[in-house]
Amino acid sequence: MTTLGRQLSIGPTDNTSDQRTPRQRLKLIPETARKSFVPYVPARYVSRTHEWDLTRISPDRPRAHGEAIEITGTVRTQSGAPLRHGLLEIWNANHYGRYRHIEDHSGLQLDENFFGMGRVVTDENGQYKFWTISPGAYLARPDIGRWRPKHIHISVSGGSSRLITQMYFPDEPNNHSDPMAILMGDAFERNVGTSYETPNIDVEQGFRFDIVVGGRNATFFE
Repeated sequence: MTTLGRQLSIGPTDNTSDQRTPRQRLKLIPETARKSFVPYVPARYVSRTHEWDLTRISPDRPRAHGEAIEITGTVRTQSGAPLRHGLLEIWNANHYGRYRHIEDHSGLQLDENFFGMGRVVTDENGQYKFWTISPGAYLARPDIGRWRPKHIHISVSGGSSRLITQMYFPDEPNNHSDPMAILMGDAFERNVGTSYETPNIDVEQGFRFDIVVGGRNATFFE
């Protein structure tokens, strides 16, 4: 059986990342076995109106606390081909650094106008756009006071796989002490959004985050 893939080191961890890091290189399934697999039929994603705008629970509700931002970019393969009609699922902490999740034990403030979850589908050119609230730094380990820098989770589904990545923000004080950033090394900059001005739309700032699936210049996925 052929052994493939790079081997990641296990650095500082927030409880579960060491459990999710393979100890051995991945192995390629033999061709004879692959031929017996049932063909995969891609799902047809449906994106509902307003799911791209995480700043409000619904159009008739107040905007959540904090700075509204826009995230734009493209999703492409290593050859530069766009990922058309791919599903992006987005989630992030609120302005105070709190997730609306039962396992968030930080004790930080909730915002009743922010769920922190949304979905978008890429267009024919692999482009996407969504609005959200700029997240606060996240208290990942209350027991030892470890903070993670502000970041946005993005799940990419298309074809036969689902990959999850994180967009970081430039010049955040906790960036280089973050366990995932340490594992990325020099590749960390690929996961940092590039800021731009937004003078003509109803958000405070924009960030461009282009996602590359596969290849030497791939975005870092969990």
